[in-house]
Parts: sequence; structure tokens; C-alpha cells
Amino acid sequence: MSALYSSSAARRALLEERARSMRQHSTLSEQLLWSAIRGKRLGVAFRRQQVIEQFIVDFLAREIALVVEIDGDAYHATRVKADAARERKLLRAGYTVLRLPASLVERDLERVVGMVREAVER
Repeated sequence: MSALYSSSAARRALLEERARSMRQHSTLSEQLLWSAIRGKRLGVAFRRQQVIEQFIVDFLAREIALVVEIDGDAYHATRVKADAARERKLLRAGYTVLRLPASLVERDLERVVGMVREAVER
């Protein structure tokens, strides 16, 4: 086995373990949105905290290549450039990315679900 493969496999395993931990310790906004979109409630299957390349995305509808990200106000305010670079990489990999503020998810879940539904139907 080459060093590159073992390094890549080890990185993937680390990301998978981190995603599993994130599923067990989700934020309020992630819990709220997950309760509304889980399974095929919007016509496509969503999964949460999924690994795509070197990233862990909040929600993924793989069959339509849709990523839904919830941006926590304080955390993501400091990561604007990093989030933009991440989004560009996901777009180049063929994914559509829908970013939603955590505060909106917590304040107006019905509106957010409508936004996700629109993205699913595009």
C-alpha cells in the first residue's frame, strides 16, 4: 500500500469518525432542520453530517447533489473566506450548496423548509 493511499485512507477514517461524533452532538438548528427533512420528507433522501472529499457537510441529498449547510452566527462569521473556498470546491465537484443561518432555522423553520424544498425542486 502506498503512503499516499494510507494517508488518504487514514484521513477519510478520521473524517468519518468526526462526522459520527457530530451526528451524536448536533446543534439545536441542526436538530430542528433534521426533524423536518429526514428520510424522504421532501421527496429525496437526506443524510446528515456526511463526508464529501475533505469536508463534512451538514446535510446531503446525494441523488440530486444538494448540500445544505447551517451557518452558526458566531462561528461562521470568522470563517467567511474559508467557507467561500469550501463552497467553490463543492461546486466544482458538482454539488449545489444552500447556506442557511442557524438563527433563521431556529426562528422560522417553516420558511427554511420551503427554501430547502425549492432547492430540491430545481
